[in-house]
Amino acid sequence: MEFKDIIVKLRRERGLSQDDLAARLYLTRQAISRWENGYAMPNVETLKALSTLFDVSINTLLGSPREPVCQCCGMPLTDADMARDPDHTVNEDYCRYCRVDGTVQYRTLDEMVDFLVKGHFIPGMSDEAAEAFYREQLPMLQYWREQEAQA
Repeated sequence: MEFKDIIVKLRRERGLSQDDLAARLYLTRQAISRWENGYAMPNVETLKALSTLFDVSINTLLGSPREPVCQCCGMPLTDADMARDPDHTVNEDYCRYCRVDGTVQYRTLDEMVDFLVKGHFIPGMSDEAAEAFYREQLPMLQYWREQEAQA
């Protein structure tokens, strides 16, 4: 789905007219019309505002096929699972469980692995196999690579 179709869908789902959306973004109705007809795209700051207003990721707005995962636990992310930063913008790198109020909740890889193994997030896998899996996979995620680089 293209941006023009996505913006129409989100606007209508929330019962907003083009005028209503324009007023919330401090833009003209014509700007909204140009987006919805595929003649123009919003700038980065406006995309951020739309992301916050509609409570979806910028990737969702742009119709990106990217399937993000939490860079701490590896959980596939949907818009509802994405963390929110203290300014209420969507954080597309972390889930709402790993990053709360702008702070990642897990400080060590051992802490993260213990949580995931105890939660049995991989049905039918033994604790030992799950632990080996997580110890192999988690260090590839951005958060754990950054932690390793700082150590």
